[in-house]
Amino acid sequence: MEDKEITALFRTRSERAIEELDRAYGRLVRTLARNFLDDARDAEEAVSDAYLAVWNSIPPNEPEQLRPYVCRVVRNVCVARLRKLTAQKRDSACDAALDELAELLPARETVETMYDAKELSAAIDRFLDAASYDDRYLFMRRYWYADPVSEIAKAMGLGTHRVTVRLSRIRKRLYDYLKKEGLLQ
Repeated sequence: MEDKEITALFRTRSERAIEELDRAYGRLVRTLARNFLDDARDAEEAVSDAYLAVWNSIPPNEPEQLRPYVCRVVRNVCVARLRKLTAQKRDSACDAALDELAELLPARETVETMYDAKELSAAIDRFLDAASYDDRYLFMRRYWYADPVSEIAKAMGLGTHRVTVRLSRIRKRLYDYLKKEGLLQ
């Protein structure tokens, strides 16, 4: 079933909408949730919560592309659940990926930093737009989908060390770019 048809099912509040969404993107959504959450039950709960969030958000939202929209919802649900689960401890598999970027990203919490986050997001988008396909692929798989380096290496037919080095170089270029844009000091 096409994305537009699935979105139409959501608009008409058809119970089939979740079934069709799961049929189309269930495997991707579950993989994304497992990349963020170590426990299979937590990941499955996050998927259910994400499907409910999509149900509640369409309408009024009308995503142009359903796949990235659903992935963003799942990712946000997983990050919120991860924060809740690891409030006192840090033991998630995606902590390593987030830690790699942590030094580039400013702390949040204020209105000013929320505005800065939008500027930072736009700058990262511009950086990725100018990057090669492979660099974008590496960056998104590691830092958006939180895929393990070993899986990325396997998918690209590269060694894990080579992927680690490339990710390090991408982070360095991103750091230099953000500094040049005046978003880092």
